[in-house]
Parts: sequence; structure tokens; C-alpha cells
Amino acid sequence: MLKKNVLRRKSDFTSIYNRGKSVGDRYVVVFYRKNNLPYTRKAFLASKKVGNSVKRNRARRLMKESFRLTDFKIPEGYDLIFIARNTIVNAKCQDVKKSLESALKRTGVTKKA
Repeated sequence: MLKKNVLRRKSDFTSIYNRGKSVGDRYVVVFYRKNNLPYTRKAFLASKKVGNSVKRNRARRLMKESFRLTDFKIPEGYDLIFIARNTIVNAKCQDVKKSLESALKRTGVTKKA
């Protein structure tokens, strides 16, 4: 992921949470909003409810890898926040990928690659 493609500022997160839409699935919740930029920004989060730092980092790695492996094309100009649910702790990468694809499909912002 390029540096410009990562959400970092608190104001960006707040605006997505307040004015964006969300879709949940078994392992992942996706918040999304149009950003009117020529690129799409992403963030992968795991709260302390997921577990200790090892489990949180694994959850983030699973989501990033699942997103990388998805065969969906996200059009430019969106902000996406992927939040891990605590059920992700014992999940396999393939299960997380299916959950993430299902959530992305329901957002309506994806196109099949």
C-alpha cells in the first residue's frame, strides 16, 4: 500500500464514521465514503476487544492479505475503513477473504476485475 493510500488523520476517520455508510459481515465491518480524490484510501483497524497486540496484528494482517487477494476492483475516490470483529481471532485467511468480499459486494462500490 502506498503512503498516500492510507487513512491517517483523525478528521478523516471522524467524517467517515459520521457521514459514511457501513456494512458488516461475520469477521469484518466496512465503513465507506466517497472522498472526491483521484485515489482510494484505506485503513485496517482492530480494537482492543479483538485481543492482545499479537491477535490484533494478526487480524490486521489477515484483512490486508484478504483485501490484496480479492478479485474486486475498487474505483478511485473512496475512503474505506476495515474493522476486525473479535470473531476474527480463530479465523483462517480464506474465511476472512470470503467475509471481506461479501461485505465489499454489499457496499456497492466494487466492480468485478
